[in-house]
Amino acid sequence: MPSTFKTNPEKLSDLMKKCHSGKLQLPDFQRSWVWDIDRITSLIASVSKGFPVGALMALESGGAVTFHPRLIEGAPVGKSIDPQELLLDGQQRITSLYQATSRDAVVNTTTIRGKALKRWFYFDMVKALDSSIPREEAIVAVPEDKLMKSNFGHIVDLDLSKPAHEFANLHFPLNQVFDVMDWQLAFYDYWRGKEESDEMGILLKAFSEEIIKNFTEFDIPVITLDKETTKEAVCIVFEKVNTGGKALDAFELITAIYAADGHQLRNDWYGTESEDGIHQRLKVAFKPAGSTVGILAGVEPTDFMQVISLFHTRDLRRAAESAGKLGKELPQVTATRQALLNLPLEAYKQYKDLAEEGFMQAAKFLHRLHIFRIYDLPYQSQVVPLAAILADLGNAWENATTRSRIVKWYWNGVFGELYGSSTETRIAKDFMEVGPWLQSGSAEPATILDSQFRADRLRSMRMRLSAAYKGVNALLMEEDAKDWRTGQEFDHTVFFGESVDIHHVFPQKWCKASGYDKKVFDSIINKTPLSKRTNILIGGDAPSIYLSRLEKGSDKDPAIDSATLDSFVSSHLIDHRLLRSDSFEKFMDDRQQRLVRLIEKATGKAVSQAQGFEEDEDGDLDEETEAID
Repeated sequence: MPSTFKTNPEKLSDLMKKCHSGKLQLPDFQRSWVWDIDRITSLIASVSKGFPVGALMALESGGAVTFHPRLIEGAPVGKSIDPQELLLDGQQRITSLYQATSRDAVVNTTTIRGKALKRWFYFDMVKALDSSIPREEAIVAVPEDKLMKSNFGHIVDLDLSKPAHEFANLHFPLNQVFDVMDWQLAFYDYWRGKEESDEMGILLKAFSEEIIKNFTEFDIPVITLDKETTKEAVCIVFEKVNTGGKALDAFELITAIYAADGHQLRNDWYGTESEDGIHQRLKVAFKPAGSTVGILAGVEPTDFMQVISLFHTRDLRRAAESAGKLGKELPQVTATRQALLNLPLEAYKQYKDLAEEGFMQAAKFLHRLHIFRIYDLPYQSQVVPLAAILADLGNAWENATTRSRIVKWYWNGVFGELYGSSTETRIAKDFMEVGPWLQSGSAEPATILDSQFRADRLRSMRMRLSAAYKGVNALLMEEDAKDWRTGQEFDHTVFFGESVDIHHVFPQKWCKASGYDKKVFDSIINKTPLSKRTNILIGGDAPSIYLSRLEKGSDKDPAIDSATLDSFVSSHLIDHRLLRSDSFEKFMDDRQQRLVRLIEKATGKAVSQAQGFEEDEDGDLDEETEAID
């Protein structure tokens, strides 16, 4: 295939003119200009020495890929010119150089810590010509009033507020570098007749030859993609060259594509001043009291678009089936990035409300499984097919039989640990397979068939990064586990009101003192959900001691009789007799088997007893606080 790009050097001065005229603009998916003052200074220094600053990449306008353009930041607004090219890579460099060299306006920049600054850039002409001084030190960034002050603003160290002051202090304003003649003539006029006239003339000539000439003759390689380049190729190319920034996602490209048709996708997602967007509505959906966000706070815009893509591509497949097409002639149901980039605006409008409702129902479903916080969500990626499936079912998912099957599918995905990577294919398969299985009892989805959990996996699950770890915690609460101090079940009110979290049964302090390895006592087998206050009362003591303390009670905590406390402990699938005798090893073996049966109940599948490999996981931090009265 012939090359779809060309590379040519372009004068920096010509590029600046293109920015000013609007012939070179940005695609709307490009993020705002954010460079700090140190990076701008370093870039200016490189150009002033004639050092390369990297190539640019642009896309010819007018092709099949239509993006909504926007001007380089700082370019004159109000022009309706169509761009000739869209800048894909080099925004930060070009914007920095344009603002510093080509406008009669202060540069809006930041400190390295992000504090907003307004600065004009100057060259100290004497320092710039001194090869012993680093070039960055010859570049002076002065405040908006062009006064450099010290002693808390009481002393003016450098005044560049008028051209005459620039001449007197031998400081050249960088924004004159491409239109330097008038400034040079005024400089000569200022020094004419003065004793230093000849010396200043020599200085200006040297500065022009060694500094200004490097700007006016500076070339930048520009790789230009032709107008036939596809959307997918633009996305891939952008990500490959934009390694220094946040990776571009499909949503930003779709935003630019829809904007070209007059639809503001960002407003739909992020909202406006007068109306919340989808993101905010999902973020606070089913937000329990005591929590700032709900379980859907982690839903990304691409997740949302994936649900819409599933419905749209299924429509395409059904249409092809109706037309008599078979096998490979049928389009795939998919939620890949390519599918998102090809998602028509009409399909988005058709399904966006349904997709939002699907996510809302997913939050409701997850709450019923005692998954209340995004921190405890096993897989963010599994929420996508869950939302699509529930949206497709409507209210039918509330049917007891239907819901029990969805629960089975969900827990197989979690304990099979099937949504950890390469999820796009599984998302589409589950969307296409779970619905028919629920409605007609057809073959079980591949996620259930593929799911397999080993009993010894429980020994290696030691931190929340594991989906199955989070799953065990949720299953224990769903099984009506009760807090050992209050006897309350962990509904969302208790969960947040009592600061419930997962804690060690045999405390870390006791385990370490007893010589047990962290890899052993830190596993999920030795952990269970408890309230913060209960965990404080447990402290770091042996179970026999802290159980006795719970029975005794205090001024703040009523006494608990032994039988009642034993029932609370047993609700966590723990043999209370093993705790009272401090039998750690027997406890670990016994509870492992109890948790295995819990997982088998949730997944509807037998747990494998085969031996697996030991994973290198660090344990969770579980703060042990001394018991207090």
